[in-house]
Amino acid sequence: MNFFAIVLALLLDQARPLARSNPIHEGLRAWALSARRNFDAGSRLHGWLTWSLAVGVPPLVVLLVYWLLLYQVGWPLALLWNVVVLYITLGFRQFSHHFTGIRDALEDGDVALARERLADWKQVQVAQLPRSEIVRHVIEYSVIAAHRHVFGVLAWFCALAMLGLGPSGAVLYRMAEFASRHWGPNAAVPEHPPSEPLTRAAARAWQCMDWLPARLTALCFALVGSFEDAIEGWRFHAQRFPGDSDGVVLAATAGAIGVQLGGVALRSRGAVRAAFEAGGPLGDSDATPGQLPQVGHLRSVVGLVWRSVVIWMLVLALLSLARVLS
Repeated sequence: MNFFAIVLALLLDQARPLARSNPIHEGLRAWALSARRNFDAGSRLHGWLTWSLAVGVPPLVVLLVYWLLLYQVGWPLALLWNVVVLYITLGFRQFSHHFTGIRDALEDGDVALARERLADWKQVQVAQLPRSEIVRHVIEYSVIAAHRHVFGVLAWFCALAMLGLGPSGAVLYRMAEFASRHWGPNAAVPEHPPSEPLTRAAARAWQCMDWLPARLTALCFALVGSFEDAIEGWRFHAQRFPGDSDGVVLAATAGAIGVQLGGVALRSRGAVRAAFEAGGPLGDSDATPGQLPQVGHLRSVVGLVWRSVVIWMLVLALLSLARVLS
């Protein structure tokens, strides 16, 4: 059932992508912000309480609905519920329109339009960022987005679904990612910023939750790309930046397609924003080995991601078949 739910959700995402602004995502954001306003009193206990309520209640509701449908109504509606939840939490089209727009602008030679679209996507001033740096940042942000919107969701969905917890893992992962992004140390929250204990709790929880999914994503990229170079980049980065999951994904990507990356995970978000606005390169000391980023590498990234999806689906199909035969 889990395999077919993922296939149907991906097909639905390609046929009719979920709008960027939709009532479901807005409702989840409102719930998380409400929990922060009402429970974030500034202590360590309140920080973890706020995170637990904001991140834990939505997947609990999803789980209760799943059990109700599965045990009181029937498995077809439980399958449909899995598809709906995955459609909301999983999908390329939630970010790929930015990638496609920038790639098309670069292929047409319109660097100014590519800068404008990159600035609109990440809400930064890109100044006179050179063409190769635009490509580099597009690759980095796209790969991280693919990991968080697709592979990380798949990992948590499959892990908890195999325990009989339905699609709650997908919601748990996405809510934890939301908390780390909006309550992080460099998040833009001009009014009522989160307390320091809540910021630390969100960052620590996200680091734990994304540790294994990030390494599964990196392994998939290595399997479908240049394996030795990807593993070497992964090992080199792990020695310099232990515990940095985004960096593991980027280092494996750089080795898999032979491109020079560095920025999103190798430097803090504040430093990345400053580099964007200054229009300067990241520096050789922060970059992985490989060729300077070219527009052709964008198509390589697309192939890398889709081949990794195929690997995931093959593994899930084999696991489902083994379960049926047993």
